[in-house]
Amino acid sequence: MGRLQDRVALVTGAGSGIGRASARLFAAEGARVVAFDRAEAVHETVEAIRATGGEAEGLTGDAGLEDDVAGAVARAVAQYGGLDVCYANAGVSGLSAFGDIPLFDMTADHWTDLLRINLIGPFLAIKHASRAMLPKGKGSIICTASVAGIRAGAGPVPYSASKAGVINLVQTCAQQLAGTGVRVNAICPGLIETGMTQVIYDRARQKGTHDRIGQLNPLRRGGEPEEIAGAALFLASDDSSYVDGHALVVDGGLSSSLPVAARK
Repeated sequence: MGRLQDRVALVTGAGSGIGRASARLFAAEGARVVAFDRAEAVHETVEAIRATGGEAEGLTGDAGLEDDVAGAVARAVAQYGGLDVCYANAGVSGLSAFGDIPLFDMTADHWTDLLRINLIGPFLAIKHASRAMLPKGKGSIICTASVAGIRAGAGPVPYSASKAGVINLVQTCAQQLAGTGVRVNAICPGLIETGMTQVIYDRARQKGTHDRIGQLNPLRRGGEPEEIAGAALFLASDDSSYVDGHALVVDGGLSSSLPVAARK
């Protein structure tokens, strides 16, 4: 029996990266998966799950629009009879091909869509997923935050602020849902190679400095989507039954220290 056997899981941002890896792992552990993304690549995720004997449905939509999120939850309930796990993973970085935008060059427009997806999106997922979970008296909601939400230096200003908001969101919503059996937690990844961070990895490869990625963390490397998916599986499963309102850091040890000179 898999750790999510016979459970229903909704994963947003499932078209690539962490979302795709998590959707595939959840399915491998027995979950029936609704994979949601605004990119058509979400259907490739579904095909990969079905190719290995898993059960999945794909939906396209915007994780920052209430009708789309409510519709995804409703689809899971209608298709599979309920909802046990919701991983609100969809997000954007705010990084352009030229890197971060300087503070005095930012406008409200730089913030608006990013906050809508990165912060309002998880709120909408919690709101609608928890409502669907209440009849069962239990459920697990997971949101992707970031080490950039813990302190400065790990991402652009709007992105970092949005992820700090996600950390507080799961804490406050866990309290709002006290006594219901529905748990709300976050994952704070470090630097993971995904489509969202590809500009960073590509720039390093062009400069010949790819071997320096992750040099500031004790593991001396960047992470892989599957490593975050493993953390998501833990939070989705009964293994984390006494974990609630928590932000789980998965960053190779990066946030364990204040800045120090690297030892040779």
